[in-house]
Amino acid sequence: MEKISVEKLTFTYPLCETPALKEISFQIRQSEFIVLCGKSGCGKSTLLKHLKKNLIPYGKRTGEIYYEGTEIEQLNDRKSASAIGFVQQNPDNQIVTDTVWHELAFGLENLGLPVKVIKRRVAEMTSYFGIQTWFRKKVNQLSGGQKQLLNLASIMAMQPELLILDEPASQLDPIAASDFLETVYRINRELGTTVIISEHRLEEVFPMADRVMVMDQGKILAFDNPGKIGAVLAGDKPGGEHPMFYGLPCVMRMFQHTLRDGEQSPLTIRDGRLKMEALLAACPKEKFPNICKEAFPENKYRRKHALRKGEKTDSAIVLKDLWFRYERDMPDVLRGLSFEVGKGEWYCLLGGNGTGKSTTLKAICGIIKPQRGTALVDGIKVEKGHEKELFNHRLAMVPQDPQALFTEITVEEELYEAMSDMEIQEEEKIKKIEAMLDLMEIRHLRKANPYDLSGGEQQRLAIGKILLLEPTVLLLDEPTKGLDPFFKRTLADILGGLRDQGMTIFMVSHDIEFCASYGDTCAMFFDGELVSEADPADFFAGNNFYTTAANRIVRKWNPKLITCEEVQKWIREIM
Repeated sequence: MEKISVEKLTFTYPLCETPALKEISFQIRQSEFIVLCGKSGCGKSTLLKHLKKNLIPYGKRTGEIYYEGTEIEQLNDRKSASAIGFVQQNPDNQIVTDTVWHELAFGLENLGLPVKVIKRRVAEMTSYFGIQTWFRKKVNQLSGGQKQLLNLASIMAMQPELLILDEPASQLDPIAASDFLETVYRINRELGTTVIISEHRLEEVFPMADRVMVMDQGKILAFDNPGKIGAVLAGDKPGGEHPMFYGLPCVMRMFQHTLRDGEQSPLTIRDGRLKMEALLAACPKEKFPNICKEAFPENKYRRKHALRKGEKTDSAIVLKDLWFRYERDMPDVLRGLSFEVGKGEWYCLLGGNGTGKSTTLKAICGIIKPQRGTALVDGIKVEKGHEKELFNHRLAMVPQDPQALFTEITVEEELYEAMSDMEIQEEEKIKKIEAMLDLMEIRHLRKANPYDLSGGEQQRLAIGKILLLEPTVLLLDEPTKGLDPFFKRTLADILGGLRDQGMTIFMVSHDIEFCASYGDTCAMFFDGELVSEADPADFFAGNNFYTTAANRIVRKWNPKLITCEEVQKWIREIM
């Protein structure tokens, strides 16, 4: 019997003409690990919510959904709660108590289990997930990775047979995300739990998958084992790829057009290195010295814009010896932080969760006041009394949580609200809104409630709303969170164009691939201070773990190559 069976499912949200899901049909077997991917707004979250009775959205629906042969809506509440677990995208949205131990017990208490059973399961989950050291902590003291692990442990305490995860690693730094996904994989392999996970970051989950489902515009574009998905999306030749091809793991994109008929794509860094060895072994000996040169080739997005070493430029952001702690008896979050960002520079700040990156953004825009040190933006000191000078077409920030910006009931009203204090004609405001709807690719959502959008769509709306303020210095906190790889390229073009016009971009991010491809300068933040700062090629080539998949594959032969596009061009030279 199939664990999940979906037959001709079509679903349309209220007040929408276009269905979010169109004639969806598939079956999932017991203990499979299924990866669900696709562009933002393609219907992934909508589909996943239909697999959990209590989360099925309101709207017009046709078709059937079965869990172990029973219609999903006919499951009793106890069965639905215990047998089907659901981990959401935002860790904070799912936590309901104030302490770790109580959160682990909460679901079990609601099932009415005996106290002895609850204690045994809580102890078991605490040990299995390695929660012992923070078992007694308050939830608000946890990092994002710990909160998401707590959500997973709380659900697994109810011993579900099906585990559904909707982009669970989107708000975690790369190392925390890797640890979390490895835990999910271990649950699948050791406990036999069926896993369905939606993810944009596919580098790690593709090798774990039994099958991959690719969605596009509410339909299933492909559903096969991961090694065959690349052939479906790649097209017949370079340049003919489906947009979702650019969302595939770097190692698949890198070698897809070098595969022979019937050969499956490499899925891991190890397999990519072996494939690279084979390509180099087949390379003519007289050509070999020329393909292993240090700097090759120029990055069309970044390197032609990068500031030349030693070039004099005015500074848009200056931080001098900043020290900050949130409470008197807490440790310092910023520890003598000092650096400068030049005008017209795209500066990327990377680092783990809880190191102080977001606190740095708050210091730059005056949300917090450091106990010591100075912050300057365009030469203006960030302090009380300078708000009008700082924020009048000069400084703006997109926060990590896009919902923090939402105050209206439709998308177009949100955009209009951004210009409420601008002294421009109504016709000009409408023209700017129409242009921004097109630029952010959310025209079809103009009448939608911002809170009904997917995570990626909310992110696009938030960025669009802030760009309407026309700042000269733009602060971005995790701007690519929830975005599909195709729109990331669009966003890079938008921000790159603004940077070319003189805008300064200061970006905090966990997205290594994005920073490597488009930033002018990358810096590593650790323990309240910068520990390294360089152009992307030098920055990532000097890291062993905190670097791109492309660099890990080819660093033995060409350590300066850090993006998939650079390596693809290099491979074409070899071929």
